[in-house]
Amino acid sequence: MPPKNTTTTTLCSVPSLFISLSLLCILSLSLFLLLPSPSLRSQTTPTNSFINVYVADLPRSLNYGLLEQYWSLTTDTRLGSESDNQIRSARSWNQNLQYPSYPENPIIKQYSAEYWITGDLMTTPRELRSASFARRVFDYAEADVVFVPFFATMSAEMQLGVGKGVFRKKEGNEDYERQRQVVDFVKGSEAWKQSGGHPVAMWHVRAEISPAVLLVVDFGGWYRLDSKTSSSNSSDMIQHTQVSLLKDVIVPYTHLLPRLLISENQERQTLLYFKGAKHRHREGMVREKLWYLLVNEPGVVMEEGFPNATGKEQSIKGMRTSEFCLHPAGDTPTSCRLFDAIQSLCIPVIVSDNIELPFEGMVDYSEFSVFVAVTDALQPNWLVRHLRSYSDKQKNIFRQNMAQVQPVFEYDNGHPGGIGHIPLDGAVNYIWKKVHQKLPMIKEAIIREKRKPPGVSVPLRCHCT
Repeated sequence: MPPKNTTTTTLCSVPSLFISLSLLCILSLSLFLLLPSPSLRSQTTPTNSFINVYVADLPRSLNYGLLEQYWSLTTDTRLGSESDNQIRSARSWNQNLQYPSYPENPIIKQYSAEYWITGDLMTTPRELRSASFARRVFDYAEADVVFVPFFATMSAEMQLGVGKGVFRKKEGNEDYERQRQVVDFVKGSEAWKQSGGHPVAMWHVRAEISPAVLLVVDFGGWYRLDSKTSSSNSSDMIQHTQVSLLKDVIVPYTHLLPRLLISENQERQTLLYFKGAKHRHREGMVREKLWYLLVNEPGVVMEEGFPNATGKEQSIKGMRTSEFCLHPAGDTPTSCRLFDAIQSLCIPVIVSDNIELPFEGMVDYSEFSVFVAVTDALQPNWLVRHLRSYSDKQKNIFRQNMAQVQPVFEYDNGHPGGIGHIPLDGAVNYIWKKVHQKLPMIKEAIIREKRKPPGVSVPLRCHCT
């Protein structure tokens, strides 16, 4: 997957809150960039029952047109493409002609938040959006946030499908050209001109970004790589002083396995299950160590596999017949595997010291997950002994609690093209609510900025957790 975006270190210093879906330089990070709002309307408080969103009028070629381009491919040999090739053959991707389907290729699908959030905002008439926490407005002066609907995952995938060798280069790189087009569009908009701000940018245009609130699936390997400031790769990544739970929002991956209802749960024969790549980088090196510790343990199943149809069926069977599902860090602290486990009612065993999770404060993961320190997990026999100590009653309570939060991690609204009612308690609404919670702090930051005398700089104080 592509490298994804970077940003600089001033927080909320301009008066227009822009959101863009884009990619960061770690493959498991999708993000939104938010910069604070034009009017800073006094009624924007945490107690409001909605958030006002203005949608920037990007060319179709930067969102749904990318999906049309993807589905028009005559051949696609990338990993996980089998299901999409079948959809192409049947031409079933265009049930809603204006809003094409999102790819089923798991490598792409896991980052589909951009699609479902855009679909929510595009849904008409207004009555069909009655369940959404986001209220679309058509005057940017009324907006709490301005949403820039760029499908950056699809843009990157279209370029990677041509060849990975060009991805980091600008010359001959259509993804770069699209990123450039988004930035130029935002800079030329009336809302942006009045804000005096800096544009949203992606990988190749990161020098032009002014940070705001990031919506990311996790904080990746930023902390580890930030210490290597002399490395040529360190500038490719967001530094630890630029991300903070005080301003940023963690969002869930799109799960790839179907939901198992609690009423459908059956006896589980396996103690612990894991399926995935054995070898990972950075913090993911713990995965390989765990593999060799656990692979021959009775009651433990460790499988290597890839995201194709066969791998999916194996994962469904493995997760649904296991008490616990191992979730070690990989290239980044988390992955869609966690959300597949939740949908499978397989109790997550999280061995990832630096993990950050979606919707905390709204969801208590300790009610259905087991958190284990890396140092404990790497002690011989420790993890299996620890998991066997849980009683059947404790495991049943975990699963019952898990069943209650399964809908929270669901993006799909079941409508062609993602256009239609969204679940009241689904992932899209939870994201909007989390964004809304950040607005008072952003407003406070802007007010502090406005009262400063000319020439007085703002200290960079985002080194926080």
